[in-house]
Amino acid sequence: QVQLVESGGGLVQPGGSLRLSCAASGRIFSIETMGWYRQAPGKQREWVADITRGGTTRYADSVKGRFTISRDNFKNTADLQMNSLKPEDTAVYYCHADGSFSNGIAMRPLDAWGQGILVTVSS
Repeated sequence: QVQLVESGGGLVQPGGSLRLSCAASGRIFSIETMGWYRQAPGKQREWVADITRGGTTRYADSVKGRFTISRDNFKNTADLQMNSLKPEDTAVYYCHADGSFSNGIAMRPLDAWGQGILVTVSS
């Protein structure tokens, strides 16, 4: 019913920058929080950052000061600007959204994930 599509990943050298984008589409009624998570090889998925509809942001300590999350409520998009990238930032990054959507009959809780996009930080 709702799809999240990430874009912008790739290979970057240490110290470089990348900008990830997430676009939500479908029968969206309201998106309350949009966030980014990541999963490095052999590790569990971890929360990176999120932003509420009102613009309140939170960041994991590991990315604070280097990553910036933003969103466009009208376009249902969220971006993650990643600066000063480190090899330990290498992971598959996932977009997440919660809120509500319509299934054509009633409003339902939204808890959606993107398919993930690879970010590799390496020289």
